Amino acid sequence: MNDIIQFLSDIVAGELDIYVITFTLVSVMIVLLFLSFPMVVPLAVGALIGLLHFSLVDPEVLIQQMVTGISPNALIAVPMFIFAADIMTRGHTANNLLGLIQAFVGHLKGGLPITTCISCTLFGSVSGSTQATVVSVGQIMRPKLLQAGYKDSFVMALIINASDIAFLIPPSIGLILYGTLANASVGELFIAGIGPGIVLTIFFATYSYFYSRKHADSISLVEETNREEKMEAIRKSLLPLGFPALIIGGIYSGIVTPTEAASFAVLYAIVVECVFYRILGTKDVLDAALSTGLITAVVFVLVGIGQAFSWYISFEQIPQDLLAPLDLSSASHEYILFVIALAFFVGCMFVDSLVVLLILTPIFAPIVDAAGLDPVHVGVLITLQMAIGSATPPFGCDIFTAIAIFQRPYLEVIRGTLPFFLILLVMSALLIFLPDIALLPRDILFSK
Repeated sequence: MNDIIQFLSDIVAGELDIYVITFTLVSVMIVLLFLSFPMVVPLAVGALIGLLHFSLVDPEVLIQQMVTGISPNALIAVPMFIFAADIMTRGHTANNLLGLIQAFVGHLKGGLPITTCISCTLFGSVSGSTQATVVSVGQIMRPKLLQAGYKDSFVMALIINASDIAFLIPPSIGLILYGTLANASVGELFIAGIGPGIVLTIFFATYSYFYSRKHADSISLVEETNREEKMEAIRKSLLPLGFPALIIGGIYSGIVTPTEAASFAVLYAIVVECVFYRILGTKDVLDAALSTGLITAVVFVLVGIGQAFSWYISFEQIPQDLLAPLDLSSASHEYILFVIALAFFVGCMFVDSLVVLLILTPIFAPIVDAAGLDPVHVGVLITLQMAIGSATPPFGCDIFTAIAIFQRPYLEVIRGTLPFFLILLVMSALLIFLPDIALLPRDILFSK
């Protein structure tokens, strides 16, 4: 009892003890979260309490760090890619990509779920957003899958998890933010994410095939398209497929930087949807711009506050002291990668993945550098954990997107997620022990 009283006295007195500071910050943040404050408020209040109560540092430092957090030029690509994705989501891009895949594999056993997997990957390469992929692909494919006889629990789990491949496939917003925080090449990260994204697509498609075989009695096949229909599907999809070709080809060739590629992506999206397809008008583009401005404001406020909070806990050396018992300085690369993956996975289960990225990346970056790990490999592994957390109960953001879009209860939405979760864990293990899945394409294209 005396120890508890002494501990509380240290909190009141502002004692510079690692456990006192950590307990205070965590307690304040949890209370504010339970009071339904947005995540930016607990981060800001936690940093402010730490500075004023424990460190007695001028609070102007927080403003300086917030500005520093949103200053890197690479962040300009974020609103550009969000804008391009919003335009294409409102248009016919998703429909045309789905039509292409379904024309060639839709009639096969497991063809519709395989179409969904590949379409999520392709649309992810257009949007870079998991939630946009859930909306665009899910609204089209879910009715088709249900009509074919697939269980709704399988369908929703497939859409939620396959959409998370967008985290790995360029232009992933997560990879851009990680590259900014860890001073890693965004171009290399984009290329390194392609391999794991493709492997994960194959895993999901394979599971979908065997699931379809197991439930063949209750599932009907789609009629095969003829040659003319296939050619028409190819013709309609040429322009959407030009989008990832523009990004990946432009960055790899050195013609454009990732930021320049993002600006070209906006122009390309406007030309495709407004000029060629003639689906969107000026009002639609302005609505997309307004939506992009709102989303960008939220993201950049989070980035700024996250930078300030990360600076404070680094200033107090809280991460170093808390991680000291793990003895990461002399640990193997695999053990360090496991600890990093576990920290990000658990964090993303409960808090928005971008917030976890902003807080934990600066904590682990010095450890990664000291161990001689490739920051690009680590970035792809971290992004995969963000994808897993976004689709994993209790608070994965894609789960709640699916609840809103499909109008189904929480327990029904998450019922079929276990097999996909296990596949994602296998993918994480492969990425830890076989880094060439991510690094080989990077090494070939960038001649490393």
